Amino acid sequence: MATLFVDQLTVIDCSVLSPDHGLVGESWIVDIELTGPLDDQGMVLDFSAVKKQIKHAIDALVDHRLLVPLRHAGLHVAEKGERLELSFRDHRNQLWQHGSPLFAVCGIPVKAVTPETLAPWLQQQVQARLADGMQLQLRLRPERIDGAHYRYSHGLQQHDGACQRIAHGHRSRLEVQLGAQRSAEWEQRWAERFHDIYLVTRSHIETETVDNHAGTVTPMLNLRYRSREGEYTLRLPKARCHVLDGETTVEQIAAYLAQQTKQESGAAQVRVRAFEGVQKGALADA
Repeated sequence: MATLFVDQLTVIDCSVLSPDHGLVGESWIVDIELTGPLDDQGMVLDFSAVKKQIKHAIDALVDHRLLVPLRHAGLHVAEKGERLELSFRDHRNQLWQHGSPLFAVCGIPVKAVTPETLAPWLQQQVQARLADGMQLQLRLRPERIDGAHYRYSHGLQQHDGACQRIAHGHRSRLEVQLGAQRSAEWEQRWAERFHDIYLVTRSHIETETVDNHAGTVTPMLNLRYRSREGEYTLRLPKARCHVLDGETTVEQIAAYLAQQTKQESGAAQVRVRAFEGVQKGALADA
């Protein structure tokens, strides 16, 4: 028997319904070890096959999906044919309601979805797809970020792939440069503004309502759009939203941050390096 390893085999970009924080975007790096007998080539498994088999299985299960803790007491789920409607009330009594095709949501049999609770379930699911005699060890970890970062969720109606899902997200760092100097102050300002935010495309807003629960009235945004995959809806607290005029691609986010920073700071030149999860993103100058 021998063991191979692959660090950062893939990155899971997803959104999670958290009992403590409501809807949050996450980016978790996946590291694996695979133990098994050597084949005729003297390998446990060729690295190209690892990517095809294991990475594909992980991505298909949880990437760009809304991950839901099925054992959270405040969760109510209803399947309607090929569609799933759910209502989730977090520990602060904030309401989150989501409607989508079934495949846009992944239910995890835990009370709260974290790297520590998701990894054993995910390992079990992928292990079942491997050949007999192979043993998988899987670890999830956030990117180490020294400096400002934020978590955001969004949905890209016009996207051809899984980004069209209304509740997927990212944990992202941010670099802001004023003139020739990088500004930790402005990076922190945006990280605080975008702390666990949902970035809304203005045209996706259907109505504004309120949630009246336990004596508390919470302003809500009701979002709806139809994409190639089907109809998506999301109802969430207005205070957790930030509205942009266009689609909330990372290119548009970077441009918005650069323009707003220039306007508010008075700097002659601003450059923003905005990340979408781990090791990818967009640059914008203003």
